[in-house]
Amino acid sequence: MATVSVREVAARAGVSVGTVSNVLNRPGKVSPATVERVQTAISDLGFVRYDAARQLRAGRSRSIGLVVLDGANPFFTDVARSAEDRAAEEGLTLLLGNSDENIDRESAYLDLFEEQRVHGVLISPLGEVGDRLMRPRARGTPTVPVDRQTAVHSFSSVAVDDVAGGHLAAEHLASIGRTRIAFVGGLQSIRQVADRLEGARQAVREHPNVSLEVISTESLSVLQGRFVGEQLRARDPVDRPDAVFAANDLLAIGVLQALSMLGDVRVREDVALIGYDDIAFAAAAIVPLSSIHQPSALIGHTAVDLLLREAAGGDDFVHEQIEFQPELIVRESTAG
Repeated sequence: MATVSVREVAARAGVSVGTVSNVLNRPGKVSPATVERVQTAISDLGFVRYDAARQLRAGRSRSIGLVVLDGANPFFTDVARSAEDRAAEEGLTLLLGNSDENIDRESAYLDLFEEQRVHGVLISPLGEVGDRLMRPRARGTPTVPVDRQTAVHSFSSVAVDDVAGGHLAAEHLASIGRTRIAFVGGLQSIRQVADRLEGARQAVREHPNVSLEVISTESLSVLQGRFVGEQLRARDPVDRPDAVFAANDLLAIGVLQALSMLGDVRVREDVALIGYDDIAFAAAAIVPLSSIHQPSALIGHTAVDLLLREAAGGDDFVHEQIEFQPELIVRESTAG
């Protein structure tokens, strides 16, 4: 089907192209009767407004770009939903990109969002906050790291204290008498994983009788957690950890599935298990999972607020680094 032009709308309504433009952009300057005629023509012809050119002339579009580490993780889904709701309150739309823990995909989304002249970019970045995020910022695209602490004070950021969260998890396991803790986590290049492990190490150092084994995974997925769980189940009981701290709930659910598969290893009695993020599936698991709660909705909402302040900020603007505290949620996988 051919695209209907503004000129065709004007001809159908019997007005000038300028009048149609006023109806679309400044209807208060046009008489109600003319507005009605133009709107009827638009409806009859099926005219769809192409807004990109106008937005680019204004400098920025009415969209925000969000790049998340893992679109399959419900934690990031909750962050995105909250950010989208907050953006909508300001008349903005949210464009979502999933880097899938891949630096090339992350860079491609950053380039794409710049090409689209987005109002700003929210990103949960891989690696350190550095040149990759400074480049769009230097070209006038406000950028806010999400779910990441940053020591680079030229950025505003919003995050949870993951070192404190890792400490909470390991301290909880030690407090219920577990002495052989396994930390199951993804790549150390993911800052959140590294910080959670550091917090766990700090807690273990406070308990001389507690040891910490680190088991790395290729990703933070249920499948990888299941693979680790199968390895743990195959060990001799004397060599098996009596507690597992998984770097996120998806890993923890995978470990739970593998350990529970044959019923020869009991989660809680034989192996206490705690995850991180406190996604909805944690409470609904076959053995409800203890977890470290992150306020995902608050993170998404706050990230958009920070981005709006960044976009409006002048020369004397002070960047804000907001850090929320995690919360221990105890359920059956570690209770008792």
